[in-house]
Amino acid sequence: MTKQRKSQEGFTLMELMIVVVVIGILAALAVPRFLKAGARSKQSEAKSILKQIYVMERAYRQENDTYVFGVGAGPGQNITPLIVEIMNNARYSYVISGGTNSFTATATTISATGLDDDATLDIWQVDDRGRLAAVSDDTQG
Repeated sequence: MTKQRKSQEGFTLMELMIVVVVIGILAALAVPRFLKAGARSKQSEAKSILKQIYVMERAYRQENDTYVFGVGAGPGQNITPLIVEIMNNARYSYVISGGTNSFTATATTISATGLDDDATLDIWQVDDRGRLAAVSDDTQG
């Protein structure tokens, strides 16, 4: 009489552990990239408002021979006399500095933890020449 060996189905504990380790490694690589992508998408608010400030400053200068400066706004406020509205759920506050012949508009994250919950603030600027640049880019590093 020969004993017939019963067929075993399923995975061994070692195979399951390998799968869990591989998933952990993939998650460790993907999550930081996902968070940075989310932070970059949030920067579009600052870039959009700063471009709007630039356009409105140019129009104001055409009519008044000076730029608007020494003003700022946070969520739910307007930058006057420019017609720039900051939404209630804004992530940035805005300040315009400069003088009669030049200006710099700065957007700074309101949260002390920036866009991705670290100590780096996200700060963007546009000047009277339309140059938009990051002073401190929270998505880098």
